[in-house]
Amino acid sequence: MKQVEEEQQETPAELNDSTVVDYLLQHPEFFIRNARAVEQMRVPHPVRGTVSLVEWQMARSRHRINALEENMTLLMEQATANEGLFYRLLRLQNRLASAQSLEEMLNRFHRWARELGLAGATLRLFPDRWRLGAPSGFTRLALSRQAFEPLRIQRLGQQNHYLGQLNGPELLVVLPEAKAVGSVAMSLMGQDGDLGVILFSSRDAHHYQSGQGTQLLQEIALMLPDLLERWIERV
Repeated sequence: MKQVEEEQQETPAELNDSTVVDYLLQHPEFFIRNARAVEQMRVPHPVRGTVSLVEWQMARSRHRINALEENMTLLMEQATANEGLFYRLLRLQNRLASAQSLEEMLNRFHRWARELGLAGATLRLFPDRWRLGAPSGFTRLALSRQAFEPLRIQRLGQQNHYLGQLNGPELLVVLPEAKAVGSVAMSLMGQDGDLGVILFSSRDAHHYQSGQGTQLLQEIALMLPDLLERWIERV
């Protein structure tokens, strides 16, 4: 019995991936001592059957470098896009802030949208958050929250932006005087989205579609309330 126990103790532990990895991590000089053997090692390859360990490592390095280059290109593209977005927003803000009346500001906002090839831009305000009643002359901007609520639930849900088409009854709620509206970008205005609605309209039914970016819409929705307070008192 004692001899059997001694034989079991002398039996080396079974090798597995973890054991091999631990050994190599603890003995990095292994590859230096066994350089020739490493060069002769072959590993499976999905196309070529097998390749040398050195070729496999070089392929992994090339793949990693390509991935890094793609990420760098994407970051550069995003930086360029963000820079363009910043300057576009800055020009709009300067144009609206220099207006001498609310009417002029709204006209400038509309013209800015036309310059982008759109049909126009419209603001609608919730009267429970702004003083729009007579004799202010701003009552035409009022949008009944009760009338808007079904549209909000149907199109926006829990989001602050909707891009796509509206049906006839929905257009009558938010753009009653608009004609030939193919698609819209609709955004709730204010930090909490409870001050009103911004609408950019296009005659092209496919101009605005779900999945498009909303960063510019978000920035405009946050910027406009402060500009409007020059002319309209908040409740």
